Amino acid sequence: MSTIASYSADAIVANVAAVRAEIAAACERVGRDPDGVTLVAVTKTHPSEAIVAAWEAGVRHFGENKVQELVEKAQVHPGVANGGAVHWHHIGHLQTNKVRDVVRFAELFHALDTVRLAEEIERRAAQAGREMPCLVQVNVSGERSKFGLAPSDVHRFLEHVAAFPHVRVCGLMTLAAPTDDPERVRAQFRLLRQTRNSFHPALNPRAQLDILSMGMSGDYPVAVEEGATHVRIGSALFGSRA
Repeated sequence: MSTIASYSADAIVANVAAVRAEIAAACERVGRDPDGVTLVAVTKTHPSEAIVAAWEAGVRHFGENKVQELVEKAQVHPGVANGGAVHWHHIGHLQTNKVRDVVRFAELFHALDTVRLAEEIERRAAQAGREMPCLVQVNVSGERSKFGLAPSDVHRFLEHVAAFPHVRVCGLMTLAAPTDDPERVRAQFRLLRQTRNSFHPALNPRAQLDILSMGMSGDYPVAVEEGATHVRIGSALFGSRA
């Protein structure tokens, strides 16, 4: 596993405080309560020491893109799904042959985007005797390189997954287009919120779309202004990946 260049626990503590201050400022601008925004620290390629430092700074939610890293880190720092205290999120694209590990170790899966994947999650979650909380990934930028459903397909998809009692959809997730100016992607975050708000519960009475997972290190203040409940922050907390 890679390490953080010039790793500093003090720097991580300071970064956590700075990100929380930015979240609070964004919430104040639009009249939101900062307690309604969950900071998910993305620890991809970063060592266990980074998790400890962020934990000591008050972070309780951690996200991994790769299943192997999720398994490795959740075994060292047990998650809520296994009787521990860490809230583990799997935030990356998931192949069906890795679903079992995500169901075992993650509290929330952020990237549900196909019926086939939902079927496998249903099967594995039923075997594990649990409901698997999931977010539906939406491609709001329209980039062909990105995974996720087109916004116009989300409601139909939610209707399909209503047939899976062990798949609990609790929100939507998106990745905005890369940009040096977050204002350029404000409309993309707004589109995710509008997609959520236009959902009719009759299509899937079990779906509770309370979570909007959107915003990363370069654009999270704008995402918060547009309604993000979960922001996924890596480099702003831990520095560039080595």
